Amino acid sequence: MIKAILVFNNFGKPRFLKFFEYFTCAEQQQIIRETYHLVSKRDDSLCNFLEGGSLTSGGDWKIVYRHYATLYFVFCVDSSESELGILDLIQVFVETLDKCFENVCELDLIFHMERVHHVIDEIVVGGLVLETNQTGILSQLHVQTKIEKSNQTATGLVKGHINSAPNRAFVAAQSLKNTDIAAISKKISTPSNFSLRGIKF
Repeated sequence: MIKAILVFNNFGKPRFLKFFEYFTCAEQQQIIRETYHLVSKRDDSLCNFLEGGSLTSGGDWKIVYRHYATLYFVFCVDSSESELGILDLIQVFVETLDKCFENVCELDLIFHMERVHHVIDEIVVGGLVLETNQTGILSQLHVQTKIEKSNQTATGLVKGHINSAPNRAFVAAQSLKNTDIAAISKKISTPSNFSLRGIKF
């Protein structure tokens, strides 16, 4: 099972975090810090997986990572996961991001966080790998993009009506300005049994 997915830059600044087990904020920060210290000190010629050490009290963690340009993509998994399978999964994740953003970079992860979450939610659900076929992932993302665009169009129409409300109110007020109120009030008759007695103001 995948316990956490971490993406941080060369300076240890987190750019994407997703935990599939509950950890307090302090524990999450400790996991990020320790993972960064373990991974950043390793030479690029060394293998891309290592034992998690003291990341959690359970000690069943393995760290599988890839280093691309300025970003580390780290998957923290338990012993039931295959290290080579997770390396392949990281590759699928990065290639999918690359196709979504056309040459993904650190800024894409910062400014389009919801899109990155959509991508990872298509790949991993509840810590279990759901989809590894990049074509299937991208087709679901295109469907999601169409839904978002249709919602934005509907929202834009509502905003257009709201924005035009002051203009409509001004036009209505102008038309009332030219209306003879006295003539209208003569046409409105009050009931014969109408009385204001007993009403206190």
